Amino acid sequence: MFSLLYGLWEYVWRKEELRILILGLDKAGKTSLLENVKELCTGSPGLEPTSIVPTVGLNVGRVEAHHAQLLFWDLGGQAGLRSIWDKYFADSHALIFVVDSTRPARFEEARTALFRALASRELFGVPVLVLANKQDAADAQPPAAVQQMLGLDELKVPLRVQEASALTGEGLRDGLQWLVAEIRRSDRAGLLRQRL
Repeated sequence: MFSLLYGLWEYVWRKEELRILILGLDKAGKTSLLENVKELCTGSPGLEPTSIVPTVGLNVGRVEAHHAQLLFWDLGGQAGLRSIWDKYFADSHALIFVVDSTRPARFEEARTALFRALASRELFGVPVLVLANKQDAADAQPPAAVQQMLGLDELKVPLRVQEASALTGEGLRDGLQWLVAEIRRSDRAGLLRQRL
């Protein structure tokens, strides 16, 4: 009897785990973003920005926010590491793509990386949050310019381009709130639930 009641209690109160992939070119601010998200959601300070080194492989972060367990996979963005990105596509509920908005010279490379990822069948229908990062810098391109230069209007997925600063936390809370709501609305969440 206890196990039946415990199972019912766990079913009612258990929070769904949502797996979110963080991609972008190297030095876009992906790991700084993850550290700031952890700080926003837990209240505990993350790593100091000066102590963050380029990601070689994978960083994992787990937080509780918006009535869900969020599991973040932050993957390295160097050209040689982008080949491992697709290993995480099938199990991801959503994608955060981080763009260094102070480096328009790399927008075409970022566009190519994003469109290549979204061309995968494994990411069909995934909600995409594009973070125009480093908005705290004077030479940052505004989100509308980032959207236009990356050609994001061509994408046929739930999409939001959000101004953000991984250092100050600007835009992260709003972006995450939108992303979690889109995950819950998407057919993808139901498909992933059935697979488990």
